[in-house]
Amino acid sequence: MIVCGDDALAERLAAELHGVYREAVTVVVPSARVGEGARAGSAGRAAAALLGRMQAVVSRSARAPGGGSAQEPQILEASGPDEATLVHAGVREAAALALVYDDDETNIHAALAARRLNPRLRLVIRLYNRKLGQHLEQLLDQAAAIAAPGLDLTALDTSTTVLSDADTAAPALAATAIAGTNKFVQADGLLLRAVERTPPGRDQVADPGLCTLALLSATTNDPGGAEGSDDGGQGEVPQLLPDDRTVAAATGRGTVVLEAISHAGPTFSPGRLAGRGLPFGSLFSPRLRWSLTGLAACVFGLAVANWLTAPRTHPLHAGYLTLLDLFAIDDPALGESATRQILQLLSGLAGLLLLPVLLAAVLEALGTFRSAAALRRPPRGLSGHVVLLGLGKIGTRVLARLRELGIPVVCVEEDPEARGVPLARRLRVPTVIGDVTDEGVMEAAKIHRAHALLALTSSDTTNLEAALYARSVKHDLRAVLRLYDDAFATAVYRTLRAAHPHALTRSRSVSTLAAPAFAGAMMGRQVLGAIPVERRVLLVAALDVAGLPQLEGRTIDESFRAGAWRVLALDSAEPNERLPDLASAPSGDGAEHPVGLVWDLHPGYVLRAQDRVVLAATRQGLAELLGRPRRTSAHIPER
Repeated sequence: MIVCGDDALAERLAAELHGVYREAVTVVVPSARVGEGARAGSAGRAAAALLGRMQAVVSRSARAPGGGSAQEPQILEASGPDEATLVHAGVREAAALALVYDDDETNIHAALAARRLNPRLRLVIRLYNRKLGQHLEQLLDQAAAIAAPGLDLTALDTSTTVLSDADTAAPALAATAIAGTNKFVQADGLLLRAVERTPPGRDQVADPGLCTLALLSATTNDPGGAEGSDDGGQGEVPQLLPDDRTVAAATGRGTVVLEAISHAGPTFSPGRLAGRGLPFGSLFSPRLRWSLTGLAACVFGLAVANWLTAPRTHPLHAGYLTLLDLFAIDDPALGESATRQILQLLSGLAGLLLLPVLLAAVLEALGTFRSAAALRRPPRGLSGHVVLLGLGKIGTRVLARLRELGIPVVCVEEDPEARGVPLARRLRVPTVIGDVTDEGVMEAAKIHRAHALLALTSSDTTNLEAALYARSVKHDLRAVLRLYDDAFATAVYRTLRAAHPHALTRSRSVSTLAAPAFAGAMMGRQVLGAIPVERRVLLVAALDVAGLPQLEGRTIDESFRAGAWRVLALDSAEPNERLPDLASAPSGDGAEHPVGLVWDLHPGYVLRAQDRVVLAATRQGLAELLGRPRRTSAHIPER
């Protein structure tokens, strides 16, 4: 694997490929000796800092058990990812290349050169322009097919994947706000999380979730999110993908179960939190509706009185005369009976009362229609929602993801022209316009009754200040902060966890959130994600059954191999309608995409060649299924 980049994402991606997937990685970083002058000196310092961090990663790898082998990450300094640099990095023999420079043009030039040098190469490109990324994917895949006419790109999983920080970080931020964990996988738009369960009591029944992924060597109840046992191999070791008999016999041991994330809070009507239509009842206020009702009853009573006092008059004619009197367009009742004259005076008085009520109704209806295109205010009884701070590039994608999951959201944004404000208006999401640090803004977002806070502004200090203030209002609030610097994020997380041990805090940098998605794309579209289980890792992958003798023609029960792999779900969509990448988030283009994953599988179902399955597997198990050479623990320890 080759990683080319100039910021923290390259560092995180290399660590993910080496530490989680145990792949051989070569990292191309900018040379610390770039140009002259103040601007070049700043770039040189940034490059030197990145190089120093990468060398620290290699040093930690060498000190780890079984480290110091040829599998350590290799670092290559270069001024840029030109053709000579790519050849020197071994692009002709590489399985995948990630181009994660902060500049789109640099990534595009390097991708074109790499595709020409190796048509079999799997490309992962970081681009901010999503439309350009879609066209670039098609162009590079067509270039690979033309360069190697006899090459089966589908069988080799040769693909071009274009990702952006916003698209990759949004699902992780949404999952952290909802479930409070980073042990999650996205499959066909559904968020799945791995939950550690403590051993059930004597009279309790354990909830198996979708399935049991592992038996833990120890359990933790750290509200800050400790990742299981780290005793260096003392005592029992975790068992990955155990069978039902082993799970039943393992009393007193915690488990890791897989479950789907859903919103368990109160449900709100579409007129309150979502929807694009305007309810008729919101046109007029209750006071105005009562006034109109009273006037209508008064007119009806006058019409009945007119009819009763003139027996020869038809009821419709009596009503017509009443309306004429009401609008003062009838002749005066001169020379008629006193009853008729009194009723005419009362009708005129009702007409005078009707004029201001009609004017108020018109003005209120116009104001309602005008405000329908404006941002909604948070409703009074709202609670259990997510307060989202910032509607920039990241916040917009997170808002779309939360609404797709049916989670109630209240947004806070300082700039009324921000990127996500039109989306909030279209989705009719309650939004507060104002500086989050100003007094009263957080209260307007109902922070005291919120379930979680997502601070996603572009300022680290603003996010931290908002989280600290929210914690002073509600001590047990779940807070998720977007912080740019990894070291600062770690320090904030530890401090907040120590100050509020009973509340859940997560501080996330975008590079940390984006790295797993980029690494999964480099492994191929079949890898949906990785779930850490103490010091080991489970991979979740989507595979076509055709050509896999361990799965094809076998039942669900027969295909299960304890400790190696287990089928979790079956894609029931037609082959020509399936999404090419189940790990991708819904596009949000308004088109309907088939959702065909079936999780409750019958043990006797026979897997066919045209089926696609989602399974959990160890690294060795997935390598065996895909026919890759199995690596020994002497070179790549299973940590």
